[in-house]
Amino acid sequence: MNQLISKKRIFLSSPHMSGNEQKYIQEAFETNWIAPLGPNVDAFEKEVAQYVGASEAVAVSSGTAAIHLALSLLGVEKGDKVFCSSLTFIASANPIVYQGAEPVFIDSEPETWNMSPEALERAFHDALKDGSLPKAVIVVNLYGQSAMMDEITAICNQYGVPIIEDAAESLGSKYKGKASGNFGKFGIFSFNGNKIITTSGGGMLVSDDIDALQKARFLATQARDAAPYYQHSQIGFNYRLSNILAGIGRAQLEVLKDRIASRRAVFQRYYDQLSHLPGFTFMPELQDTFSNRWLTALTVDEKEAGISVKDILRVLGEENIEARPVWKPLHLQPVFKNVKYYSHQEQDSISEGLFNNGLCLPSGSNMTDEDIETIINHIKHTVIKGKERLNMISI
Repeated sequence: MNQLISKKRIFLSSPHMSGNEQKYIQEAFETNWIAPLGPNVDAFEKEVAQYVGASEAVAVSSGTAAIHLALSLLGVEKGDKVFCSSLTFIASANPIVYQGAEPVFIDSEPETWNMSPEALERAFHDALKDGSLPKAVIVVNLYGQSAMMDEITAICNQYGVPIIEDAAESLGSKYKGKASGNFGKFGIFSFNGNKIITTSGGGMLVSDDIDALQKARFLATQARDAAPYYQHSQIGFNYRLSNILAGIGRAQLEVLKDRIASRRAVFQRYYDQLSHLPGFTFMPELQDTFSNRWLTALTVDEKEAGISVKDILRVLGEENIEARPVWKPLHLQPVFKNVKYYSHQEQDSISEGLFNNGLCLPSGSNMTDEDIETIINHIKHTVIKGKERLNMISI
């Protein structure tokens, strides 16, 4: 039997419980705080806000809900434009459409794989010329790496446009010593099942604007007026997080430091073993930043490596190992086929290159050393076969 065959499923990023979740869940049951409010929700909000250095936080049902609330609070409506990173999951942009607004997608740059200040500047220049400045800019911190926030913030401030920092993947990351998610008017986090900590499903909206967050709570609970009966003067949403799930989040937050250390250790193992291979380039960590390395991402140059990302995905898939391509840019998605897009430089789309050559490897904090070694061996074996194939072609 081939020694490389994996006998179990290795997931890309599976939930990793601390063991303390049941304490908070049991408290919720014993006190009958089962609804989407209660002591765990209040405490989780305070603990997250304190962790990232924000004035306050609002716990909601998902990161998508947090973005939707942020756009609503900024008055985004039908006919407005919102600039958004292109290399990201579609949840970053869907709330723009919920509001009836029009997304404009901004390319990545090579140093962080995140929003390109050059492309953003060109987009603003055109918008000013057309008299249609965006209502907001959604900046995504991809795979835990912060974007170039100094440059992006300077551009947005120049035009007086607020930033929504989509830190769904970057809880615990830092940019020049400051916590991710705390650079824009609003920051958002996700606690989906595959994130660095999870509440099963959930999210958080953070800000220093306490009045805005109070309105967010109002909107997230169906915008119910302060009346002795059910009265509604505006449309709201059912977006609040349950007290049970918030309890899971509290226990998860307690071990966030350990989870970050584990993810970074996983990245380092991959880097040490694979970075020397021809054509293999790992996602950079910008100087003066600290990435939580939520997912280990890299690119593979097929001409140099002798294999493609598809080859690696096929081999790992056959061995019951979950790996994925880098996000397909939103400007390439069929649903957004007519949306305007600004590349990093003319005729140079960084996000498209990353999609074509990018790969995300299993990165869970609960992976064993054996899991990681198995994946590394499969990749090395695939590279060897690729070199043999190239040698046969050249003969």
